[in-house]
Amino acid sequence: MMKNFPLSRTRRVLAGMAVTSCLVSLSGCFPLLMGGAVTSALVATDRRSSGMVLEDNTIQLKAGSRLSESLGDRGHIDVTSYNRQVLLTGEVPTPQDKQLAEKLVAEMDNVKGVTNELAVMGNSTLTQRSSDLLVGSRVRGHLIDAKDLISNAFKVVTERGTVYVMGRVTPREAKRATEVIRGVDGVQRLVILWEVISEDELARMLPAPPASEVQAR
Repeated sequence: MMKNFPLSRTRRVLAGMAVTSCLVSLSGCFPLLMGGAVTSALVATDRRSSGMVLEDNTIQLKAGSRLSESLGDRGHIDVTSYNRQVLLTGEVPTPQDKQLAEKLVAEMDNVKGVTNELAVMGNSTLTQRSSDLLVGSRVRGHLIDAKDLISNAFKVVTERGTVYVMGRVTPREAKRATEVIRGVDGVQRLVILWEVISEDELARMLPAPPASEVQAR
């Protein structure tokens, strides 16, 4: 589900904690992994299976390589995959390049869909990218501080002041996270790409409590 919210009186964003993101400046693909690896603790709080996390990481790497080979240094593209749904953000010089990038990724094995948010314009500046990093950090910080949310359930991508959110969340979590993030400075536009799940579905995803904890009850 995709929702696009422009900035009104209140800056709004729903954000996510990225397990891995692939940054492509069309000269290579660089996976960003916490601590250099997907830790067991992080996977445990992610709402994808460990196999799906690995598959998303593979899609990002392969997509980055494919885009680099075909487009060379024309543009700056970020590739993010969550549950095999791929988000393309960044900048390309022509509408033809935008269409080509989407086609190349959509044709890849295991990709279920592509959301093409590439802008046809010159590359964002280092100042803009630094600002985006700051905004993304603020969003994640607010989610971490919210004790009634699991921040790793949300995956956030920030590009030129626009915040994209992916993940698998319940209606309660979606509403609560939106409330938490409303005060984040620097958010100019919100695009929601999450999958809404029921509380029952979430309960089935969570690991069973240790036997000792069950006996104590």
